[in-house]
Amino acid sequence: MPSAVQAVQAAKSALRKTVQGKLALVSRDEKKIQSEKVLTKLFKLPAFVRSQRVSVYLSTEDEISTEPIIRRIFESRKACYVPRYHKNQMEMVKLHSMEDWETLPLTKWNIKQPRLAEQRENALDTGGLDLVIVPGVAFTADGDRMGHGKGYYDTFLRHLYDTQSKPPITVALAFKEQVLNEVPLQEHDVKIDLILYIDRPENEP
Repeated sequence: MPSAVQAVQAAKSALRKTVQGKLALVSRDEKKIQSEKVLTKLFKLPAFVRSQRVSVYLSTEDEISTEPIIRRIFESRKACYVPRYHKNQMEMVKLHSMEDWETLPLTKWNIKQPRLAEQRENALDTGGLDLVIVPGVAFTADGDRMGHGKGYYDTFLRHLYDTQSKPPITVALAFKEQVLNEVPLQEHDVKIDLILYIDRPENEP
């Protein structure tokens, strides 16, 4: 008889496959259209406009494109931090420019990432973060999130909430195919402040 934890993990695993199957059917042009509309919402968001220290994931083909976000961060003279994964840990390290982004190596998962051997400023050592743009596989409109299964962002966000006197705003960007009525949750799953997708009503904070 599987435990409750095993049952939730199995439900998450099945849902990841379902969502990945749905995304595989979305054309590249449709993904581009949705990305542009979601990014327009993000750039109007007061939390983005006023933030000075922003962390952003480096997107894959099945995620809302974050390259334009990184470009806007530098144009707005904000500080940009990106994830660097090592074993079971994730840190947010400083990205210096678009040229820096362009020359980042690819991991075995085909995701850009700063080299582990490189010395880079860690966001948590120099003032924390105002805004965290969070990836994920599936979401609900009110902020529940299911990630890729490693728990990197849940662990990182809990640490931020424990250590920053002013917690960061968290925003997730989603294709409409990723926004569901419910997602399976576990105790350690962290709720996101705002999920942006093309069908979301224009009543964002």
